[in-house]
Amino acid sequence: MLVLVAPGQGSQTPGFLTEWLELPGAADRVAAWSDAIGLDLAHYGTKADADEIRDTAVAQPLLVAAGLLSASALGDIAPGAVAGHSVGEITAAALSGVLDDAAALSLVRKRGLAMADAAAITETGMAALLGGDPEVTVPHLEKLGLTPANINGGGQIVAAGTMEQIAALEADKPEGVRRVVPLKVAGAFHTHHMGPAVETLAEAAKALAPADPKVAYVSNKDGRAVASGAEVLERLVGQVANPVRWDLCMETFKDLGVTALLELCPGGTLTGLAKRALPGVTTLALKTPADLDAARELVAEHAA
Repeated sequence: MLVLVAPGQGSQTPGFLTEWLELPGAADRVAAWSDAIGLDLAHYGTKADADEIRDTAVAQPLLVAAGLLSASALGDIAPGAVAGHSVGEITAAALSGVLDDAAALSLVRKRGLAMADAAAITETGMAALLGGDPEVTVPHLEKLGLTPANINGGGQIVAAGTMEQIAALEADKPEGVRRVVPLKVAGAFHTHHMGPAVETLAEAAKALAPADPKVAYVSNKDGRAVASGAEVLERLVGQVANPVRWDLCMETFKDLGVTALLELCPGGTLTGLAKRALPGVTTLALKTPADLDAARELVAEHAA
């Protein structure tokens, strides 16, 4: 059984879309998406520097576009389940049939702008903690006023809060944590700081008509497989200000009997977590078109 997963913000790198746009029809497709949402995705995916694509309003639609483009390059496949990390959940919603591509990109454009506006209110950020025991780490974060915004499993928790709180964490690591790594994101996502963005997204969601997912859609909220399109959309809205429980998503992958995990472009982060948390599961990160042949072989062996 194959699970198709989409990475979240911070996985983008300068020029990562360049080779994908060389595939037949890809440039035209991305140009149409760009016109629809008022953002030059091709420019940001090929020519922009790291600071430009760090902008939340740019990074989020760029990542969803990359995920959809790389998935379409695989052809018509039948995963047993789909999931996405943070903004990758919107990619997963499109892959499962809950939203069409146009609706997904429209929603993520509004999400990125709303979260950028919310992040501008207070200077905030996020940092990954490598190693440690969650039962020790989480209370320590809460003592410093930080939120465990991503509980990723595989020995990784991401903390979020004000820059002063992040600095205090770097000076006072929880017992057992090896490193504190600041992330290339522009705000404390999945915390109460994103409250204003939830209101904006809730309004935007009213214009959408979600369908029920055609394959198991595994939600970041609690790792549960959600069967209702309306509930998927409701969770996409609320998740902006709630922690990502990727650890629980991976537990659900186990329960579903997943044998392979394929991470869409720009892959790497989620396959790394899976290698530590899902022993015996074959993993592959779809980073460039050069990975497509290996990905198709994986799909042929593990997809329904």
